[in-house]
Amino acid sequence: MNVNQIINMILRIIMRKAINGGINAGMKRMSGGRNAQRQMPPPQQQPQPPQAQEGPTRQEVRAARRARRAAREAEAQRKG
Repeated sequence: MNVNQIINMILRIIMRKAINGGINAGMKRMSGGRNAQRQMPPPQQQPQPPQAQEGPTRQEVRAARRARRAAREAEAQRKG
């Protein structure tokens, strides 16, 4: 056996264990077993309303665009 084959063998073993562990955890959680409920993470806080998470409102964006246009026009008039 060369080094490449040994490395591949070890990686396959590690990946098999990791994948099987994830599948087993998912199956336990889906089946609703006692241990699965104990291992579940505590519920997180509810996300804020979408408006609070997103950026500016449409009105704010439009006002900002108007302000930029007005500033560009004023700059152009000053130069020209």
